[in-house]
Amino acid sequence: MTTLRRRNFIRSAGAAVAGALGLGWAGRADAQPGRSGPGSRPPASANARAAAVPVTTLDVPRLPWERDGAVKVFRLVAEPVRAEFVPGRAVDVWGYNGSCPGPTIEVNEGDRVRILFENRFPEPTTVHWHGIELPIEMDGVPAISQPLVQPGGQFTYEFTLHQNGTFFYHSHMAMQGMLGPLGFFVIHPQEPHRPAVDKDFGIVLQEWAVLPANTVPNTLAMDFNWLTFNGKAGPAATPLLVKQGERVRIRLINLGMDHHPIHLHGFQFWVTGTESGRIPEALWYRQNTVLVGVGQARDLEFDAVYPGDWMLHCHLPHHMMNQMVSMVGPMTASPAGVRTGQGMDEGMGMMQGHALSERNAPGFGRGMGTGSTWRRGSPLAGQAPHGAEHGAPAQPAARVPGFPQDMWMPMDQEVAKPETAGLPRDWSAALGGMSTLVRVLPPARYEEIMAQVRQKAVDGHHH
Repeated sequence: MTTLRRRNFIRSAGAAVAGALGLGWAGRADAQPGRSGPGSRPPASANARAAAVPVTTLDVPRLPWERDGAVKVFRLVAEPVRAEFVPGRAVDVWGYNGSCPGPTIEVNEGDRVRILFENRFPEPTTVHWHGIELPIEMDGVPAISQPLVQPGGQFTYEFTLHQNGTFFYHSHMAMQGMLGPLGFFVIHPQEPHRPAVDKDFGIVLQEWAVLPANTVPNTLAMDFNWLTFNGKAGPAATPLLVKQGERVRIRLINLGMDHHPIHLHGFQFWVTGTESGRIPEALWYRQNTVLVGVGQARDLEFDAVYPGDWMLHCHLPHHMMNQMVSMVGPMTASPAGVRTGQGMDEGMGMMQGHALSERNAPGFGRGMGTGSTWRRGSPLAGQAPHGAEHGAPAQPAARVPGFPQDMWMPMDQEVAKPETAGLPRDWSAALGGMSTLVRVLPPARYEEIMAQVRQKAVDGHHH
């Protein structure tokens, strides 16, 4: 490896470590607590010093690169992946370079990139560069712009980047996409956007239908029982750590079957970008729930002035729980029992008729999942109905119409990591599905937890 290549490898590795630790370029003197959006501007002297903050895709690696003259060279390998949505729930999905979602590609406007692609899937595939303007030969649509890449085959993508923003790459074989091959492709602008951010996070939204006792997602499904941020379901998704007063950007991308209304507690944010790049400042709009449609990207920015552990989650109720199957209300106790021989609609998870009908009782393909286990062990099981504390006659909870509904299943120890240090007991039971926490920490507490994060990274490297 030449000296120049070594130098760029070290630079790339250093950026990857900084991104993995969520460091960015923290400690700016130009942070402006209480201001967020148009009109919020750091001093001109700070603008001159600003640089792009590495994007942190928690629980997902960054794809390294080498330099070949003026070209940045990436190696991307499509392959089956064994993933774990939460501890103990292993699934067989497809991804890139051992990760699902695939590793984040992070480059700069004006770069020329070369992606050396290898297909280790058991069937043909191609890679599409979603939202990126490039020659037709590089667009990744099989037969139309390139030949299929056969199993064991290779293909070289090469193009120059003249955009900036949040983009992504994915398989352009439709059903393969339901198994997860998707990743960020972030292009930083030549001139950093204003206001500058201290933290820049990326989150991939995905949904899965995994039947009981199965490890392979049902790609025919229209309903889903596992919803993930960066391949992890709450509470296993790693919290976003932010120092109070910092400005934060969160990039969201979605490629599945559902649109997702993503809600942030505690803050109003500005929507500053889409899958076509930066939105002109005059068109920024303020929300605290943004709908991220299929095939879309959304960039959110806000000033983290309020300390606390704030939820970030999809607001579709079914998307805020894990392994939801036929276990809600009387469906778990239907006299119809567990049935076999159901049709295509049932196999796709599509409910026919009303929710309490016998045909919607548990069955193979719509199993009881964790319902029976929960009813034995939940602290809510056997709870008196609402009003008993005021003198109303109590009755067994199982006789209350609609019982059971919500599960309360803490797993604090199973998902413990430095990023969860100091959270209250049973915090994990409040998070399920497509959810995580944005932890806005006072400076001293932030530095204390970040020291633990850095130490864990060092220990992991040594092992």
